Amino acid sequence: MNVLLNILKEVWVLTNEMSPYLLLGFLLAGLMHEFLPSTLYTNHLGRNNFRSVFLSALFGVPLPLCSCGVIPTAMGIRREGASKGATVSFLIATPQTGVDSIIATYSLMGLPFAVIRPLAAFLTAVLGGTLCNVFEDNNEIIISRKDIVSQETNRHESFLHRIGDCLQYAFVEMMEDIGKWLVIGLVIAGIITAAIPDSWFTAFQGNTLYSILFVLLFSIPMYLCATGSIPIALALMVKGLTPGAALVLLMAGPASNVASILIINKVLGRKTLSIYLFSIITGAIAFALGIDYLMPHEWFTAPIAYMQDCCAEHTGWFNILCTILMIILLLHALSPKKIFGGHHCHCHECTTEYSTTPSSQLEVINYKIEGMTCNHCASYTQKAIASVEGVTKVIVSLQDGMASVEGDFKEEDIRKAVEDIGFKLEKDA
Repeated sequence: MNVLLNILKEVWVLTNEMSPYLLLGFLLAGLMHEFLPSTLYTNHLGRNNFRSVFLSALFGVPLPLCSCGVIPTAMGIRREGASKGATVSFLIATPQTGVDSIIATYSLMGLPFAVIRPLAAFLTAVLGGTLCNVFEDNNEIIISRKDIVSQETNRHESFLHRIGDCLQYAFVEMMEDIGKWLVIGLVIAGIITAAIPDSWFTAFQGNTLYSILFVLLFSIPMYLCATGSIPIALALMVKGLTPGAALVLLMAGPASNVASILIINKVLGRKTLSIYLFSIITGAIAFALGIDYLMPHEWFTAPIAYMQDCCAEHTGWFNILCTILMIILLLHALSPKKIFGGHHCHCHECTTEYSTTPSSQLEVINYKIEGMTCNHCASYTQKAIASVEGVTKVIVSLQDGMASVEGDFKEEDIRKAVEDIGFKLEKDA
C-alpha cells in the first residue's frame, strides 16, 4: 500500500509541474492547426533537393503529431507531391517534438533540454532526408490527388467559430490522441521513481555507453509519444542514467515503433526504412555523446535535484487548478465511450460530402480500416478515400474503425488509396 501511495504521489507531483505548460502547449497546437493553412506544408516539399528536406524538417518540428498520426500525414503529403527525402525528413522530425512537448520539456527538464531536443530532431531529420535524396530513387511519378474538401474550404467561417474549432482540436481531439500515452508515461515515471530500487540501475549510473544502449534497446520498438516520454526520461535520470541517455529516449522513443517501422517498410521500401532508422539512431547517439562529454554537466542536473526535493515544496493553487482541469479533460478523452466505441467523428476533417448525384441513387458500402489510432489517422483516411473518383460522401469513425463510403466507384481504387497511407481496408460483412 505504501508503494502504491508513493507512486501516486510521484504522479501527482509530475502532473502538477507539467499541467500549466501542457495546457498552454495544447492551446498553441490548436491555434497552429486552425490558422496555419495546410498548403504551407505541401507547396514547398515537392522537389528532390536539400531545400525541400530542410523545410520539411522545419515544418515538422513544431507540429503536434504523435508517431502514429505522423504516418498517414507523411503519406498524405507524399501523395500530394512531396519528394521522398522530404517525406522521410518529416517522418523523423515531427514525432520527436512539437510545440506542446517543447513547452512540457521545459517544465520538467529545463531550458537546455527544451532547446537541444527540437534542434536534435531538426538536424536528424535533415540528415535522414538528405541521405534519402542521395541514395534513393525518387524518379517515380507522383500523381497528386484531386481537390477534396478539407479545412481550407471552411476558412469563410467566423472568427469565433474558428476559435471553437481550435479549442475542440486542442482540448478534445489532441487529448483523445495522446491522453492515454501521457497517462501511461506519468505512471511509468512514478513506478520507476517510487518502486524500482536504485540498485537495478547500478550498471548504468554515470556510464554513457551502457545507458545509451539500454535506452535504445527498448525505445526503438515500443510506442512513446513526445510528451509522455518526458516524465520517463526524467525518472531514468533520477535513477542514475546520464542526461545523454535521457535525450536518446526523447528522440528514439517517439520517432519510431514497431507499427511505424512496418508501415514505412511497406509504403516507402526497405532502403528508405534503413535510412530512416540509421538517421534516428545515429543522431540520438551523437547528441547523447555531445551532451555527456561536451556540455556542462550542471545544465542537466538541476531537474534531478528538483525532482528529488520538490515533494517537500508547496504546490501553488494555479498549478493545482491546471491539474484539475487536465484531469477533467483526460477523463473526458479516456471515457469508456471514447475508448470502446459509440462515438463518431462528424467534424469537417472527418466527413466529406459531394452532391453531383442524388444520394438515393448511389450505393453506400461500409469498410473496416485497420491501423487507425488517432484523429489524424481518421482525417487522412477520409481524405484519401474522398480523393477516389466517383466517391460522393465519406464518413470515417475512428472508434469503430469503419468508413462509410457513398458513390459510384471501384473498390480497388478505395483499397489502393487506403493502403497508400499505410492502412489496411476490408469490406464489412
